[in-house]
Amino acid sequence: MAKVEKTDQEWREQLTPEQYRVLRQGGTEYPGTGEYNHHHETGSYHCAACGAELFTSEGKYDSGCGWPAFWVAAAGDRIRRLEDNSHGMRRVEVRCSQCDSHLGHVFEDGPEPTGERYCINSVCLQFRHT
Repeated sequence: MAKVEKTDQEWREQLTPEQYRVLRQGGTEYPGTGEYNHHHETGSYHCAACGAELFTSEGKYDSGCGWPAFWVAAAGDRIRRLEDNSHGMRRVEVRCSQCDSHLGHVFEDGPEPTGERYCINSVCLQFRHT
């Protein structure tokens, strides 16, 4: 997978202000406000910044957390994990491996078989029907 590298100005020109705030500055959406929180169509979810496939509808579930939740990534190499100790919490941040955009966090309270809950900002995703 080829890395996508752009200048800050190029990202600002490509993304909406909200996408830029979340994807490039590590922000978050307010819970329950995202377009894909209660989305149940069949297809795949791609990075809004670079188009890399990140998740599929088969791995999506309703966790009640207020953000789209997935129990598995589309492929192991699509997501990069980073330790996040901000805001007085210990979390694992997830980023797109292709463009290094912030997506959300992964927690260890999801369903089997992975036990993981990827809590992802809707603004970071683009849905494509299959």
